[in-house]
Amino acid sequence: MQTLAQTLSVQAVNASLTQLLLTLADTSKAISGAVRHGALAGVLGATEQENIQGETQKKLDVITNDMLKDALKADGNVRGLASEEEDYVVEVNAKGEYLVCFDPLDGSSNIDINSLVGTIFSVLPAPAGELNEQSFLQAGRKQVAAGYVLYGPSTMMALTTGQGTQFYTLAPDSQEFLLTDDSVQITPNTAEFAINMSNQRFWEAPMQTYIADLLLGEIGPREQSFNMRWIAAMVGDVHRVLCRGGIFSYPTDNKNPAKPFKLRLMYEANPMALLVEQAGGKASTGYETILDIQPIEIHQRVAVILGSANEVDTCLSYHGIDYSEEPSID
Repeated sequence: MQTLAQTLSVQAVNASLTQLLLTLADTSKAISGAVRHGALAGVLGATEQENIQGETQKKLDVITNDMLKDALKADGNVRGLASEEEDYVVEVNAKGEYLVCFDPLDGSSNIDINSLVGTIFSVLPAPAGELNEQSFLQAGRKQVAAGYVLYGPSTMMALTTGQGTQFYTLAPDSQEFLLTDDSVQITPNTAEFAINMSNQRFWEAPMQTYIADLLLGEIGPREQSFNMRWIAAMVGDVHRVLCRGGIFSYPTDNKNPAKPFKLRLMYEANPMALLVEQAGGKASTGYETILDIQPIEIHQRVAVILGSANEVDTCLSYHGIDYSEEPSID
């Protein structure tokens, strides 16, 4: 099996981006160890602090954020970084070629119950000039790489550099990420959906109707039975979609009118959308292709509907949108 470094060489990824991706991979190994030690290392539970989103930070949120910050500062190829756990963008190296956005530990509400969590990252080119928040506000199609690391029964990385989506598995003995699927493909049709049903009463009418039709199964207009799956960690639900198809959504809701969206564009929706598109799937807000959104701020939130292409198209048809044309991938 090829190692991550060997695969990036075959893909002719340039030296600086290769080094950055290897830094992210090495840091994820350390994070995997911290997650696995759990209660034995005293890293479970919450802090007394909230992040800029007003969410209570878990101890591992802070620990993993610091691990990534320290590693990226030492890498030399990173101009600046943005994180779910940082109020503002962080300047790293004036000569760095890249910007990195990341969620250091997605699904951290699962930590204390020993369920799936992961790290999500997005790599953008660093524009010339002074570093500020505007430097990061690039549409998702500008990403030069995106991926996540899933900390489960095995530690796995999903990665794209714009040449399809690949899976790597961390070998316990050698501690190398080995290529285990060189061309991940999402099945265009599916009988699985992932959504937080507890919010159903707060959704817009199109999503209410779409999910209601799925639940009717064979006696409904879809004339097909569907199963629901929900891990409560985007990284886990998207991994399942990449492995066996499906549709995942965190749609617009009015539970809190001041916060109609849940997922962050820059370090959750964009990297996942690129992975999904590169694997033959689609990703939308319900009204706009995610990778085409022009960001307006670093912690911007959006609605997300992604997964099997035909099922996403069907969901979008309930919203009165026709996205049946193939997305353009630069």
